[in-house]
Amino acid sequence: MTNLILFVNAFLSYFLLLVFIVALVIIACLIGVKWRKAKDAKAEAQEAGDQTAV
Repeated sequence: MTNLILFVNAFLSYFLLLVFIVALVIIACLIGVKWRKAKDAKAEAQEAGDQTAV
């Protein structure tokens, strides 16, 4: 019974670590997409401004 408890404890520890890492990856991807969309919108606005000045 002790071995089972130790196994479950280790399994849950690694599972929680996995969940934490996956959450960090998802957050990083969402931030990256947000920044890229903002950069693209800024570049498009600047390009539109350059075309009207010509």
